[in-house]
This record gives sequence, C-alpha cells and structure tokens, in this order.
Amino acid sequence: MMLAGEVWLANIPFTHGSGAKVRPVLILWLDGADAVVAVVTSATPRTPSDVSLADWKTAGLRVPSTVRLSRLDCLEQSLLFRRLGAISAADAQQLQLTWIKSVKPQF
Repeated sequence: MMLAGEVWLANIPFTHGSGAKVRPVLILWLDGADAVVAVVTSATPRTPSDVSLADWKTAGLRVPSTVRLSRLDCLEQSLLFRRLGAISAADAQQLQLTWIKSVKPQF
C-alpha cells in the first residue's frame, strides 16, 4: 500500500511515448488509481521550490537528494514499483512550508 510522504522508484514514460526512465519520486497525494508525485534528484537546489532532504538516508536514498516541487507528475500507481523509504517529519515540515510559500496557486 502506498502512502503520501513515501519515496518510491517509478517507471516514468517519456512524453513522446517511446521508452521510460526509472526515477525516485516523492508521493504528495493519492487520487484514485493515480499518484501525484514530485521528482527527486541528486542535483542541488536551484529554485525556491526545491527542497534539500536533510534525512535522505531515512527516505531510502543512496545520495544527498533534492525534491523538486516544481516538477510534478500524475502517474498511474502501477508505474511505482518499489518503495525506498519515507521522508522524516522535519523534511515533511520543510516541504509543506516551501509548498505554501512557493508552489501553491498564486492567484
């Protein structure tokens, strides 16, 4: 069973339809058979909506990682195939604060 706040490996299809790439993603919320996720990357933060994970090992990641709240995908849950871990309470709080400040609709 998947839960918001977990980090999973996902098979993300390319937009042109041929092929896919395996990436870690953070589940933001579940909606029926879909999962709304944010991309997780090993790159350092580059925008105000990027959040560096302090407890990346707890999340099951191999290297220091950043959640890109500006890179959201809505994926069928069947594309998420392996749970890596879950974000810590401190990282969850930072993600929520960043969402409120930088991501929510600006109208």
